[in-house]
Amino acid sequence: MRHPSSDLASTNPTSRRTLLTLIGASLVAAPLLRPSHASAATTSRAAAGCVGLDDPAKKEIAMQLVSSAENSSLDWKAQYKYIEDIGDGRGYTAGIIGFCSGTGDMLDLVQLYTDRKPGNVLAKYLPALKRVNGTDSHDGLDPNFPKDWRKAAQDSVFQQAQNDERDRVYFNPAVTQGKADALGTLGQFTYYDAIVMHGDGSDPTSFRNIRKRALNKAKPPAQGGDETTYLNAFLDARVWAMKQEAAHSDTTRVDTEQRVFLRNGNLCLNTPLNWKVYGDSYHIG
Repeated sequence: MRHPSSDLASTNPTSRRTLLTLIGASLVAAPLLRPSHASAATTSRAAAGCVGLDDPAKKEIAMQLVSSAENSSLDWKAQYKYIEDIGDGRGYTAGIIGFCSGTGDMLDLVQLYTDRKPGNVLAKYLPALKRVNGTDSHDGLDPNFPKDWRKAAQDSVFQQAQNDERDRVYFNPAVTQGKADALGTLGQFTYYDAIVMHGDGSDPTSFRNIRKRALNKAKPPAQGGDETTYLNAFLDARVWAMKQEAAHSDTTRVDTEQRVFLRNGNLCLNTPLNWKVYGDSYHIG
């Protein structure tokens, strides 16, 4: 079960990671801000020796790391069927990345699924998902939406739609920005975990503003800075952002996960990995 205090949502509707109801999917899907001095030739030693987070093996690790924080499990694929209202003001939270009925990303997902497979079991909920967007209402969804979500989750077409929306809105933009900043695999992951939780909206706790806060303290390798120093600054800024919102106030996914890897100098996110989240221990060999 997803840990409520670590859910992808926050208690402030304008801080929800996608902000799709307020700023539109186009802003979230747009390329993130690039450092002004980035160039293909400028990279850190760590980044030069690392494969990207988009390497299939590294991407699998990233999914497991996020799932350990969000679902208390390394089995992220088991979360296609997950659905629950955790009482955070965003209606139903569901799927592998916490798509929410109140924030627009669930609507976009179900629309994509319906475009690919008209007449699917969730298609009939599109009008209701449009109505409840921006609220915590279940109007038109209860009582059968959770049951139908779990049924849809058995369909490989719906599973692929979840994968594709995760990549379009969260994973690909984070990796693109990480590479532009000449960060290694761990740095790219810190960006991904941040954008999953905070989104890339205009509010102070969004990913782009967390990054701006870090840039006030240190430069990334693409701007001639030291990678470890910059990542510490980014994680400091991330912790600050998390503490602004009650739903994010437990910062162990940074303190006993990402900082552990950073202190160990594991900038390429190489296995074996050992970490804790909310006191639970995890291992990837």
